[in-house]
Amino acid sequence: MSEPLVQLRNVTFGYGARAVLRDLSLVVPRGKVTAIMGASGGGKTTVLRLIGGQHRAQQGQVLVDGQDVGALELPALYALRRRMGMLFQFGALFTDLSVFDNVAFPLREHTDLSPALVRDIVLMKLHAVGLRGARDLMPSQISGGMARRVALARAIALDPELVMYDEPFAGLDPISMGIAAQLIRRLNDAMGLTTVLVSHNLQETFALADHVVILGEGDVAAQGTPGEVRTSDNPLVHQFVHALPVGPVPFHYPGPSMAQDFGVAREAGGRR
Repeated sequence: MSEPLVQLRNVTFGYGARAVLRDLSLVVPRGKVTAIMGASGGGKTTVLRLIGGQHRAQQGQVLVDGQDVGALELPALYALRRRMGMLFQFGALFTDLSVFDNVAFPLREHTDLSPALVRDIVLMKLHAVGLRGARDLMPSQISGGMARRVALARAIALDPELVMYDEPFAGLDPISMGIAAQLIRRLNDAMGLTTVLVSHNLQETFALADHVVILGEGDVAAQGTPGEVRTSDNPLVHQFVHALPVGPVPFHYPGPSMAQDFGVAREAGGRR
């Protein structure tokens, strides 16, 4: 078995006093589609940011192809990022650039390719996502599902080794969702990519992924094949996989008790 492309080793990270990840360890197998799932606020997007070097682990290591992302100087980090593609939630297209120019942007920014070669690459990437005919449209002229596909074409413009997706199915209708899932799988296999996918959509993600990681309270609650995760006896995983309203994941965000918020006011009101 080949070495994982991405490894998080005993990673701890938080925002201010709030710890998000605690001694987290996980692997992303090379050439596979890995889904990172879990309850909202569990650190899924934070994992993507750590892999991309937007954040640096406060403890532990984030390794991409053997390189410790947190220890890299900026030139080396930028070089590593050029081997990654990122599809942001809702696409994040440049609204004042055409579909063609959005996909051409990373090629013009990071390469010295001729305009003719940039044109050919852009059209090939748009063809791969079914939107070669939409090259001259503006983002305001296309649907949300089409925008996500344009963003995917942009993410693969530089032929990356690793592509990361942050909630690629959010806000999509069933047809667009099915197209997006099919594209992710097809591009991963045809281009020999490694894919990391953050999603809340159980049905599409479990059908698509080779490897699933469920994050719990700052660490890994379960990881394995979709079948192995489905049958996990971890209470948090069971609640998440079966969409149960009652379980380890609470409905209420931690805060003052009801007595603290309302008790004093009620006592004062009762004395009036």
